[in-house]
Amino acid sequence: MRLIKLPEVVRMTGVPESSVYWRISKGQFPRPIKIGERASAWNSDEIEAWIAAKVAAARSTLAAA
Repeated sequence: MRLIKLPEVVRMTGVPESSVYWRISKGQFPRPIKIGERASAWNSDEIEAWIAAKVAAARSTLAAA
């Protein structure tokens, strides 16, 4: 596990910054961890698990069709 900043989260997921925060507010995306007074980062394992869940959901939808 490592902590990653927002630009890397966006690169890994393909989700734009504004959508990351919208999904967090809806409980649909991992929450960041405060690492300083004005800095946050995400647990890379949580982001990878979110990506894996999206891939699995997409594959199960295709298999059901």
